[in-house]
Amino acid sequence: MQNARNPFIVVEGLDGTGKTTLRKGLFRLFEGLYRVTPLAVLTTNFLDASVAADLVEGKYQPSADNQYRYLAALAADKQATATQLIAPSLPARPVIADRWLLSELAFFAVRHDRSPKETYPHLAEHLGVIPDLTLVLDISPEAAMERAAARSGDATRPDWDVLDIQARVREVYQTVTDEAAAYPALGPVDRIDAAQDRATVLHTAWQALDQRGLLPELSEGAQ
Repeated sequence: MQNARNPFIVVEGLDGTGKTTLRKGLFRLFEGLYRVTPLAVLTTNFLDASVAADLVEGKYQPSADNQYRYLAALAADKQATATQLIAPSLPARPVIADRWLLSELAFFAVRHDRSPKETYPHLAEHLGVIPDLTLVLDISPEAAMERAAARSGDATRPDWDVLDIQARVREVYQTVTDEAAAYPALGPVDRIDAAQDRATVLHTAWQALDQRGLLPELSEGAQ
């Protein structure tokens, strides 16, 4: 492995693209092949209690009045997650994040009409930890919503989980990842066709990790 530490991997994509399935698949591969249990983190972890209320209000009741408080709260929460969870864990085990920066850039672009280049510096300025790879699961919004609707017990938001909104979110994902060099805190970015079957998606993601030197050599007994 090229890095002296374990990889920090981010999985991004619309709801229904298979982020959780891929995260679990990567988790099991690391456990099964390397006998190491990755740490799974979410895009929001509420580690900074002082901004918890702003995180909840900004996500579920977004408005012009709270957008900057929400942006500041996200930045504080991500900094706390990076310093308290991610950085201390990487010497011992991989970290896999279910969403991280890209989804936040899309939220502000769609909900508040703030360009990713405007919100990115606020979120990335004090992170200190950059993903070794951001995997973006890409699928049409129609297919993603069909998959998401088929899941039992999954909460949806009528002001967000609708076709035109999700189409705009995907457009932001594509625009940002096409210009990934302008957003270095995303780390290297690979887009994966999430319309493929689950095994193929997992294989493609694992190959991407291997090609970037993010996997250690297997011991003879594990091969």
